[in-house]
Amino acid sequence: MRSHSHGVYVISVAAELAGMHPQTLRIYERRGLVQPQRTQGGNRRYSDLDIERLRRIQDLAADGMNLEGIRRVMELEAEVERLRAENDELRQRITVVEADAQRRPPRRDLVPLRQTVAIFGGPRLGDRR
Repeated sequence: MRSHSHGVYVISVAAELAGMHPQTLRIYERRGLVQPQRTQGGNRRYSDLDIERLRRIQDLAADGMNLEGIRRVMELEAEVERLRAENDELRQRITVVEADAQRRPPRRDLVPLRQTVAIFGGPRLGDRR
């Protein structure tokens, strides 16, 4: 079974799958919107993820966005995805830590301390002036 990120499509097939002209793919590559893999001979190979990305670019362009705006939107979408994954990982860690804390017996070596409130600069409670 092949990976969705493995480049298998030549530029003409990728362009057809994405519904655009091969020259458009070359422009998008020059602008940094897509980075197809390269064979040892230097030929482009597009993956399923590249095709999805090209379709996303096409949708944003159809909404009237210019290429720089599309690049920025896609950067932000990637950052949001990265942060969501990081958030999920942190939530899982918290769950593990909380579960470990509940399994541990309470500490008996901790003794509560008496606390008093000290007000600096004012009269002491026992002082009468």
